[in-house]
Amino acid sequence: MEADPKIIYSSRCTKFAKDGRVVEVNIFRLELETGWNLEVVNEHNTSTVWDDPFETDEEAYAEFLSTVEEEGMAAFEDVPTVVH
Repeated sequence: MEADPKIIYSSRCTKFAKDGRVVEVNIFRLELETGWNLEVVNEHNTSTVWDDPFETDEEAYAEFLSTVEEEGMAAFEDVPTVVH
């Protein structure tokens, strides 16, 4: 039986608060892969995940900040969403 791949978490993972809401920003990759995944989890444990990985963890975090700037914290409402 194969072992599960190791998950590498970015130092950019954080809790982010704005407009009275708090989300958890998770940026991670599998040990043998180079692309970084972006997931934002709201206070109700609902997850928003970007479909495509990012080349760097910095790019993933910048995309998160851009989404907050353009759409506000409402982008992470309680409806599960997949961003393309």
